[in-house]
Amino acid sequence: MEMSSKENTHFFSNNTILPVDRSSFKSESSASKEKQSCCGGIKIFLGALSFVYFAKALSGSYLKSTITQIERRFDIPSSLVGVIDGSFEIGNLLIIILVSYFGAKLHRPRIIGAGCLIMSAGTFLIAMPQFFMGRYRYERFPSTINSTVSISPCLQDKSQTPLSALEKSQAKINAGCEKEAGSSMWIYVLLGNLLRGIGETPIQPLGITYIDDYAIEENAALYIGCVQTVAIIGPIFGFLLGSLCAKLYVDIGFVDLDSIMITHKDTQWVGAWWLGYLIAGAISVLAGIPFWFLPKHLPKPESRKDSSTSSEQSKFITEDNKEQHKSYQQQVKIAEMAKDFLPSLKNLFGNPVYILYLCASIIQFNSLIGMVTYKPKYIEQQYGQTSSKTNFVIGLINIPAVALGIFSGGLIMKKFRINVLGAAKLSLGSSFFGYLLLLSLFAMGCENSEVAGLTVSYHGTKWTTDYEQALFSECNSGCLCSKNDWDPICGENGVTYVSACLAGCQASNGSGKNTVFFNCSCVGTLESPSQSSSAVVGPCQKGNECPKMFLYFLVVSVITSYTLSVGGTPGYILLLRCIKPHLKSFALGIYTLAIRVLAGIPAPVYFGVAIDTTCLKWGSKRCGGRGACKLYDSSALRSLNKEINYDDGNQIQQC
Repeated sequence: MEMSSKENTHFFSNNTILPVDRSSFKSESSASKEKQSCCGGIKIFLGALSFVYFAKALSGSYLKSTITQIERRFDIPSSLVGVIDGSFEIGNLLIIILVSYFGAKLHRPRIIGAGCLIMSAGTFLIAMPQFFMGRYRYERFPSTINSTVSISPCLQDKSQTPLSALEKSQAKINAGCEKEAGSSMWIYVLLGNLLRGIGETPIQPLGITYIDDYAIEENAALYIGCVQTVAIIGPIFGFLLGSLCAKLYVDIGFVDLDSIMITHKDTQWVGAWWLGYLIAGAISVLAGIPFWFLPKHLPKPESRKDSSTSSEQSKFITEDNKEQHKSYQQQVKIAEMAKDFLPSLKNLFGNPVYILYLCASIIQFNSLIGMVTYKPKYIEQQYGQTSSKTNFVIGLINIPAVALGIFSGGLIMKKFRINVLGAAKLSLGSSFFGYLLLLSLFAMGCENSEVAGLTVSYHGTKWTTDYEQALFSECNSGCLCSKNDWDPICGENGVTYVSACLAGCQASNGSGKNTVFFNCSCVGTLESPSQSSSAVVGPCQKGNECPKMFLYFLVVSVITSYTLSVGGTPGYILLLRCIKPHLKSFALGIYTLAIRVLAGIPAPVYFGVAIDTTCLKWGSKRCGGRGACKLYDSSALRSLNKEINYDDGNQIQQC
């Protein structure tokens, strides 16, 4: 009993100090749980936002990969394709200020989730014209189509063509005119892209600021770098998806593929451009689901609870309005938020660092957006590559270099603890050296394809006069040919001819892809121009040096992409650290708005208009009117891109 009494005394004496220990343990435990909750919550949001960035980047890059497909399918010029591409920025422009200002004070994750649903609806709408327009029709002379009727390509007399064949041909033209209204279906592509822009609006300003608000300060740069890096994976899959769909015929599932007389290497080929949009739309729906279950606010990190601004932000932000951040945390009405709009705008534009960065970004994005939009088209025309191979190369080689560059920028910022001034220097240096490499990129290229009557004469010499008159020569003067046709054939002399008729071919053997033309009066060697020769379906390949130049182009392009991308994350950090915390979403919204209005919308349009000026051969619509360009001047196209990027590079340095 005595022993048990001592044990009881010892037990109660221990109990007298237990409450202190439990209290201490409790506070440590709650702090640990709060830290875990904060880290866990921000990482879940980081994963969800990364997937959304992946989805929107995939659909956006897939649109870039289908530029030439859309141009051929709807028979429209590059300038109109630029308008379609710019409609995304117009959609973003419509609500960017409202979303970035009011959205920051509302439930940010759910607004992002709603944006994903709108973005998916727009992506589905882009694919809809395929199900409502007629089947794609490509130009082919009757002799190249499976038929029991043998027709001479060079129709010296209409009586050579059986009446039934002429009637059938005329009936097809009339049917084409009746369905010509289907060519205006490109408007649905424009509206779908506009809707995509509206849905994408809240993702960047609300998502990035959510991370910057609730992440530990030294981890914010790495997290943003991770999001942007994952976003670059989207274009990799987007261009690879574009490469796959470009190999599939546009009307796959609607027509018998055995009856198709062209391959994906043919200049008239149109791939299944619509299929990728259905896939991208489904991914956007899945990406938006997690945001409906995320909280409006996360616990603040311990390092940020005692101050409304970071140590670096205090260098750029005066003390007078720091108390506004407290009111930001409170629930406010829409009317009260509207009253602060103009003062906030004035405060933002009074920040010189923000204005200078905005100026440089607008100039830089003008050249980058134009280059990215038409890069697949440029490679196809300059180096004679197919749409499928072009998209594959960009997705597998070029885009990973961009991802590595963006991640490297964030890693450099974290490892060397670079401050705001260092971030500005890193971003400027990246842009400067990147544009120097970009200029060298456009210094290399291939010569024009030798096309009789367009780039060379029918005797093989360089052509400099008006191409419309040059299509006709003595060798095809006896043929009834149309200058509007575009059904290229390759002569055995290595010269491409616009059509078998303009090549003066009198006979043909075989059908479809295996057609061979004989007795072509214009296909003669330079040594003996009068000698008639043969030709095969399709244009001739570029010169022997072109594959080597294409390899050099890829190497320099990868280095350029990496160099320019290194400055991406430091630029974002500079933008976020030079403004007040309660204006971060608004500042990013204004920044995005300026990029959309002054770069995203005009750049594809004026690049497209400039590219159209280098066209050597325009297609013709069935019922009249100019269609899509069939052949470009490679030398003029290369010089044009070089001049535009050189001017933009100079302006960035001055700014």
